[in-house]
Amino acid sequence: MISRRTTLTLAAGALAATAVRPAMAAGDPIIVNALGGLANPNLAIGRAGPPPSVDADLDARALGDAKASGLTAVNITLGYVFGGGDPYVETLKALDSWDAILAAHPADLTRITKAADVAKARASGKIGLIYGLQNAVQVGEHLERVDEFAGRGVRVIQLTYNPQNILGDGAMAPANRGLTEQGRKVVAKLNEARVMVDLSHSGERTCLDVIAASKAPISINHTGCRALTDLPRNKTDAELRGVAEQGGFVGIYFMPFLTLDGHPKAADVVDHIAHALKVCGEDHVGIGTDGSVTGIDDLAAYQGALEKEIAERQAAGIGAKGERADTYPFVVDLRGVDQFRKLARLLAARGVKPRVIDKILGSNFVDYAARAWG
Repeated sequence: MISRRTTLTLAAGALAATAVRPAMAAGDPIIVNALGGLANPNLAIGRAGPPPSVDADLDARALGDAKASGLTAVNITLGYVFGGGDPYVETLKALDSWDAILAAHPADLTRITKAADVAKARASGKIGLIYGLQNAVQVGEHLERVDEFAGRGVRVIQLTYNPQNILGDGAMAPANRGLTEQGRKVVAKLNEARVMVDLSHSGERTCLDVIAASKAPISINHTGCRALTDLPRNKTDAELRGVAEQGGFVGIYFMPFLTLDGHPKAADVVDHIAHALKVCGEDHVGIGTDGSVTGIDDLAAYQGALEKEIAERQAAGIGAKGERADTYPFVVDLRGVDQFRKLARLLAARGVKPRVIDKILGSNFVDYAARAWG
C-alpha cells in the first residue's frame, strides 16, 4: 500500500548521500513545519506492497530538498497511527528506527527536545526532528507510557486519529462524544510530562473538552478553518479561539480540506492563514503542511497509486470527508523546495507584515514550544 502516512514513519538505515545545506543568511527566518515528513514520495509510486527496507523513501534527494527549502525543524509522525500491529510495539520499533537514523547522521539531523534546540539546529545547518505521535491509542489505559515515550524524546502526542478511541472522538466519529474519563487522565499526564497535547484530527467536542481540561497550552498542529470550508477535519472558530486564548498554537495545512472541491491552490492556504490570524491573533498561527518537501514528479502516475490508497482508507474506516480519489494530499502550486518562500511572498502580497510572516513560518511554534515544554 502506498501511503503518505507510511512515508512519514519510515526510519532506520543510511541515507544514500549527504546533502549540503546552503548557508543561512542572517535575515532568513526559522521555518518549522508543525506536522510534516522527510521522504521522497516518488520512490513509492508503482511499488507493490510495503517498502523493501525501512529507509527506502528517505533518500538523499528528500534530505537535500528539505535543506534547500530552508526548513529548520519538522514534527515527524512516528509509530502507530492506524491499521494492524500492536500500537505500543509498533511505536517502540519506530522510536528505535529514528534513533538509529539520528545516530548515523549527526551532521545532517538533530533531535529537538526543547525550544532552544530549534535555534541550535538552524545555526548548525541541520534539520531538527521533533518526535510526534498521531494517535494516543498506544498510551490507552497505561499512563506510565507517557513518561516512557517522553523519555525516548517524544514531544508531541495527538489524542485521536479520525475515528474514536479510548480517549475521545476523532473528527469522523459521528457521536462527537467528547473527551472520556481516561482521556482526561491522559491529558493530565501529558501536562505533567510537559508533552504537547495535539488536537489535530479530533472531534469538535473532544477539542473543546481538552481546552477546558488542560493545564498547559495545547496545539492543533495541522488543520484548516471550518468557517471557510465546512469539513470535519477543519476547526471551528470556537476551537481556534480557545486554543489561542490558552496560549496555544494552530498550524494550517496544505491539504484538500481547504476547499470543498478538494483542489485548493496556494491562495486558499493564504485565505485560511488570514482567517486564523483574525481569530487567534498573530502570535498563535503557523504551518503544519502534513507533507514532505519533495514534490511528485509524475502526477499522472501518482494518481493511480492515490486512488488505491483512498479506497483502502475508506474501507478501513479511517478516511476523512473531503479526501477522494481525485484529490491530492498537497497543494499543487505550493510544493517542492520553494514552497515556504512562495508562501512568504504570497502572505506579503496579501499585506501581512514581515515580522508576522516570520512568526507564521516558525517563531510562533518555537514560542509555543517554550510554553508547552518548559
